[in-house]
Amino acid sequence: APTLDPYRDLFRLLPMGRSLFNSLFVATTVTLSNMLFCSLAGYAFAKLRFPGRDALFLMFICSMMIPWQVNLIPGFVIIQKLGWLNTFQALIIPNLAGAFGIFLCRQFIMSIPNDVIEAARIDGCSELGIYRHVIVPLMTPALATLAIFTFLAQWNSFVWPLVVIHTGSMRPVSLMIAVLNGQFGANFAMVMAGAVVVTLPMILIFLAFQRQFIKGVVLTTMR
Repeated sequence: APTLDPYRDLFRLLPMGRSLFNSLFVATTVTLSNMLFCSLAGYAFAKLRFPGRDALFLMFICSMMIPWQVNLIPGFVIIQKLGWLNTFQALIIPNLAGAFGIFLCRQFIMSIPNDVIEAARIDGCSELGIYRHVIVPLMTPALATLAIFTFLAQWNSFVWPLVVIHTGSMRPVSLMIAVLNGQFGANFAMVMAGAVVVTLPMILIFLAFQRQFIKGVVLTTMR
């Protein structure tokens, strides 16, 4: 007969609630910071002119070609020297912005007519005012796309948390599922309950933003 006992055991035998909070806090914070910083950088690269703009953007693009594994040891050394092991700073600060997000926002903002921005300048808008009142409302689909990609990447992140998190109270759900498979691997019902609990937030996020996500992907790839 159907039963909820595996879910009760999951939260009773493991600190699943704490892990869900850790992952939700980290993923939400990183997602919001990426939406802010990547859109600001994208606006600067797309519509502002400053010395070294194209060279700096090319450097960001080239950084996307570097395998992420190369950064594991240097990143761990930096986090250790800063005293951030087993802290939220170790999970959040290295991911505050990314080259992919900057590229995505820049490509979308490039399609916004310069006449719209010039009209805002004539009306007395500052650059931050243009960003807030003109750019952000027009790039909602791109921001939704970036939000989904970033949230899912952080929610599923495993290797980096495994490197910098060693205490049970700071484990995200990705590490908790590994613990679940190791300690309760024979209890298939409990393992499947854990998989459902971890997957459900990702499905809800996608369902909430799917229309904007699809629109953002189509518009960005057409530009």
